Amino acid sequence: MREYVLVFLVAAVVTYLLTVIAREIALRTGAVARVRDRDVHDEPIPYLGGLAMLGGLVAAYLVARELPFLSLGGPLVFRDAGVVLIAGALICAVGVLDDLFELDALTKLGGQVLAAAFLIGFQIQYVFFPWTDGQQFSLDAAQGALLTGFVVVATVNAVNFVDGLDGLAAGVVGIGAIAFFVFSYELTRLNSADRATTAALLSVCLAGACLGFLVHNFHPARLFMGDSGSMLIGLVLSASAVTLTGQFSGSQLSQGGAGAQASLLPTLLPLLLPVSILLVPLLDLVLAVVRRTRAGRSPFAPDKEHLHHRLLEIGHSQRRAVAIMWLWAALVAFGTVLASLYAGPAIWISLAAATAVTVGLTFLLPVLHKPRALEVLDEAPES
Repeated sequence: MREYVLVFLVAAVVTYLLTVIAREIALRTGAVARVRDRDVHDEPIPYLGGLAMLGGLVAAYLVARELPFLSLGGPLVFRDAGVVLIAGALICAVGVLDDLFELDALTKLGGQVLAAAFLIGFQIQYVFFPWTDGQQFSLDAAQGALLTGFVVVATVNAVNFVDGLDGLAAGVVGIGAIAFFVFSYELTRLNSADRATTAALLSVCLAGACLGFLVHNFHPARLFMGDSGSMLIGLVLSASAVTLTGQFSGSQLSQGGAGAQASLLPTLLPLLLPVSILLVPLLDLVLAVVRRTRAGRSPFAPDKEHLHHRLLEIGHSQRRAVAIMWLWAALVAFGTVLASLYAGPAIWISLAAATAVTVGLTFLLPVLHKPRALEVLDEAPES
């Protein structure tokens, strides 16, 4: 665990330091988010935060290779992690081009598919899903490739969609990465398996990179991650879950902690986790596609009706809206992980209480504590 903590800190510190350099590059190259009708920021903000996050991920990976415990892990741990980072660099490059030249949606989609194909070409794909009775449901090469490509591209776009408020995407993905690290680490501990896994390494690196970037990105943001960052962290998050599928047997994944009962949840978590962690942005993505197609517009056409926009409309401030979406992300991500590893009344009571608190904060806070700007408007005399 200490080595994982060190890797986390390296990713965070390097990303934090490189963010300053990325901001300067963005200003000199004109990669700046200009104010549009659907945006909530009121002045141009530099892009290219993804470059700093990629640097943090690579630095943490290189340090991990030299650590005594992690370096003695299985031969595929660093091989697979390296493949994921190369695919991340590829999709980050596509994002940089978009930040500079505003690529069309189909070109970006092509870049996402290419990065997913790179993962698949190096055997980073779903292979089998363990079953509760110790058996497993195997996928052939084509099925595994199609499912992997779909999950990776969907996760990338979900993160891209949720990147609408300062600190929102970095916080949601960082929370998800921590939750997945907990699952990966606890799974190895409960089954007395090797603690060094690709999934745990990638997720802890990603969590550190998100934290280091978040210091500069929380409202008021000094830098945006842009598509270079949102697509990068979406790919790394989904790929880390994919790498876990071939590393444990059905009997191992069916075992949980004290009081746990055999269920399909832990066996399917490597598939469900990217969906569960990003349930809120994925729901936002689906609603956006339905909303735009029903209006006769392209599903890629931007608008100002995302979930975070609606939180602002009901009275949340920017910071509070972001914190509310972080709470929902944490509830779904950690709730899924805890329910998959442990069982018993205490778990379900805790999850029910957390859900009640989150719902209450979402809908009661705007009534109890209005943003200062809205209070001023309410107090202003009518003309």
